[in-house]
Amino acid sequence: MTSGPRLFSILRQGSILIASIHTALDDSQLERFREDLIDRIGRERAKGVIIDVAALDVVDSFATRTLRGITDMARLRGAQTVVVGIQPDVAFVIVQLGMDTGSLVTALDLEEGLTHLAATAGASIGPAR
Repeated sequence: MTSGPRLFSILRQGSILIASIHTALDDSQLERFREDLIDRIGRERAKGVIIDVAALDVVDSFATRTLRGITDMARLRGAQTVVVGIQPDVAFVIVQLGMDTGSLVTALDLEEGLTHLAATAGASIGPAR
């Protein structure tokens, strides 16, 4: 295990996991993020997941596929996922390159992501039940 600053964090707020990516991740780090997050969904019995990518100024095709995969795996584990904080330039590149976002649900920011999960998944940020 390497020392140094954490490149991502996963926090629990009620029945929601909030996963924040703090800096660009290489492919192996993205795979570790996916594994850690999917594991936590089961352990925490999460109903909703928010993935915050606001710190990223580049999202390549592997990262897009990984986010799509996380969304599908989370759904199979009983949690809905919302990706928040996509920067305008990143959104532009994703569209211009024709990257398939598939089943990704997005929201502008954390607040809108929480609102979406409360409305669609019955998830809450209050104490876990």
